[in-house]
Amino acid sequence: MALRMRGLYLTAIRMTLLLLFALSAIAAQIRTTAAPVVVLRLEGAISPVLADYVSHGIARAAREGAQLIVLNIDTPGGLDSSMRSIIKSILASRVPVASFVWPGGARAASAGTLILYASHIAAMAPGTNLGAATPIAMGSGQQAASDPERNKAINDAAAYIRSLARLRNRNADWGERAVREAASLTAEEAQKRKVIDLVATDLPDLMRQLNVANAPLLHYPPDWRVQLLAVLTDPGIAVLLIMIGVVGLFIEFTHAGLVVPGVLGGICLLLGLFALQMLPINFAGLALLGLGIAFMLAEAFVPSYGALGLGGIVAFVLGAIVLMDTDLPGYGIPLAVIVTAAILSALLIATLGGLALRSWRRTSVIGDAELLGTVAEVVDVTPELIWVSLRGERWQAECSTPLQRGQRVQVVARRGLLLQVERPKRSSSDSKHRYQAGE
Repeated sequence: MALRMRGLYLTAIRMTLLLLFALSAIAAQIRTTAAPVVVLRLEGAISPVLADYVSHGIARAAREGAQLIVLNIDTPGGLDSSMRSIIKSILASRVPVASFVWPGGARAASAGTLILYASHIAAMAPGTNLGAATPIAMGSGQQAASDPERNKAINDAAAYIRSLARLRNRNADWGERAVREAASLTAEEAQKRKVIDLVATDLPDLMRQLNVANAPLLHYPPDWRVQLLAVLTDPGIAVLLIMIGVVGLFIEFTHAGLVVPGVLGGICLLLGLFALQMLPINFAGLALLGLGIAFMLAEAFVPSYGALGLGGIVAFVLGAIVLMDTDLPGYGIPLAVIVTAAILSALLIATLGGLALRSWRRTSVIGDAELLGTVAEVVDVTPELIWVSLRGERWQAECSTPLQRGQRVQVVARRGLLLQVERPKRSSSDSKHRYQAGE
C-alpha cells in the first residue's frame, strides 16, 4: 500500500512538472508573438512630404496589428497645413500614438508642440524642450501685434491647442501661453505642469514605462522616396535646381544642338518648380522669380549686351529672398546659396555673351560676304572678257581699269557669276593674300 501511494505521488509530481513546462512554453510563445510597436521618425521642418510619411506610417501600423506607434520627434516646426494633416492622422488612428521627443538636444517647437498635445501619450527625454508655438504669417515677416491677420492666426492656433489639451487631459492654459507668448518648457518642467505624461531616457525606457518592453520593435524610417523629396524641398536645393535649369536652357538656346544642357536644364527646372509647391511662397516672390527667368532667357534672343541677363539675375535673387519666409523655422534660405548661385550665373552668362559677341564680329565664311576682299590673279584678258583665278576656280571678272595677265586684283563685288575687281590699294596686299589667290 505504501509503495502504491509512493508511485501515485511521483506520478503527480511528474504531471505537475510537465504542466508547468507546457505553461511556460505557451507563455513564452505568447510573449514572442505579442503585437509589435512601430517607430516612425519625424525630423526636420514639417512639410507635406513628412506629413504624407507619417500618415502612411500610421495606416501601415494599423494594417500590421501594432499595439503602439512611437513618433520620434525632433522638429523646429513647419507648415500649418502639414501639421494639421499629421494631427488628423493621429486623432483618427485606431492604434495609440506616443510622441517622444528624443534624443537629448531634440525639440518639439512650434508645430511639434501641437503634435505632442494631440498624441495619446506625450513623452520627452531629458535635455529636450517644447513650446514657442506662435504662428508666423508666411510672407509677411514680423508684424505688429495688432495686425488683424496675425491676431486671427494666433486666436485660431490658441483655440486649436486648447481643444487638443482638453481631448487628452493636458494643461490647456500653458498650451495657450505657448501660442500667444511663445513660452517654452524643459522635459522636467513639462511633466510637472502636466503638459506631457512622462519623461524617459531612451526608447527602451519609454517601452518599460508603457509596459510594452517585450513587444518587438518595427522601425519604419523614411524610405528613399521620402528622403529624396525632402532633399528637393530644401530651400537651398530648390533654388539651385531652378538656377541650373535656367542656365541649362540658356546654353541650349544660345548653342542649339548641344541637347545635354537643354535636357538637364528642363529636368532641373521641373524639379525645382515641383519643390516650390512644398515651400511657403507668396505671389510677389513668385512674380520676381518668373520675371528673372524670363529676362535671362530673353538675353539669348535680344541683343541687349547683358542688360537683360543682369536684370534677370537681380530679379531672381530678389525673388528667392522674398519667396521663402525666413521667419518660418526650418525654411530660411542661406544667403550664401543665393549669392553663390547669382555670381556663378552672372559669370556664365557673361562668358557666353562674350563668345557670342566675338562670333558676331567674326567675318562670315560663307556666301558673297566670304569672297569680298579676297585677292585673285588675272589669267586671261580679251577685248570682251577678263578671266581670273580664285582659289583654284576660273571666274569671269570686270574692272574699271585696264588689267594684264598675271596681275593681282581684289574682289569688291559679285553679280551672279561675274566678279567686280579692282587693283589692290596697297602693294603689300599681294603677299598678304598670296595664299587666298591659290598659289
